[in-house]
Amino acid sequence: MEGGVIDIGTVELFAASGLMLVAGIVSWRLSLGQERDIAIATVRAFVQLLAMGFLLVYLFRYQSWWLVLAVLLAMALCATQIAVSRVKQKVGGLHLPIFASLLSSSMVIAFVVVEGVIQPDPWYSARQLVPIAGMALGNTMSATAVAIDRLFADLDSRADEMFALIALGATPREAAFPSIKAAVGAGILPTLATMGAAGIVQIPGMMSGQILAGADPVVAAKYQIVVLLMMSAATTLAIVLICFLTFRRRFSKEGYYLDAGIR
Repeated sequence: MEGGVIDIGTVELFAASGLMLVAGIVSWRLSLGQERDIAIATVRAFVQLLAMGFLLVYLFRYQSWWLVLAVLLAMALCATQIAVSRVKQKVGGLHLPIFASLLSSSMVIAFVVVEGVIQPDPWYSARQLVPIAGMALGNTMSATAVAIDRLFADLDSRADEMFALIALGATPREAAFPSIKAAVGAGILPTLATMGAAGIVQIPGMMSGQILAGADPVVAAKYQIVVLLMMSAATTLAIVLICFLTFRRRFSKEGYYLDAGIR
């Protein structure tokens, strides 16, 4: 036991990977063809999480403000690439707007939470800032991909209406606004569902982790409340930004609507 946490042995850790056999067997029996993806995801989870653990050990020991910010920037770049890969709609030039949305929303909200609520010393304390920013990035990354898919799918479903609105003199923003509203609403729903189920259906990750580490359950609940509120704010800001930064990609420079068959 270290710091109140019961350590998991190496043998037990690798034995736990057998739990993924459930998904593998289901994929095999139903001919889903996802056995390779399941194996790759399992290996990646092992490698990436253990690498992050070793990195954080070094970061906690030798932290400096520039090193902490470099790690956060690298996390934002990785989140951008993953978010782009999850977008099903064929939309070009997404890397920069997604990166800007994720970085500005997640990092700003994370800094507000860390400096305004937790108030560590020093202000760049990696033990508080990196996990908080990571949770914000992970949540906004998924929501951003969902919002982009919903935005462009809704625009395409309204193609005739879009042509008519533009022909009648509407600006691209006015014509696209109903789709932007639908995308923002779809992006917010998963976070609201998580908040609604917290404490009744599930004990969320951060609270569970702190309880397993020996923290007072009430203190753990307070931290979890702050995290849920943070994720809601970061997600909302990210999807609003990404929708307004990308909707113009369905319009020409002159303001004409380009449906799926024209772009």
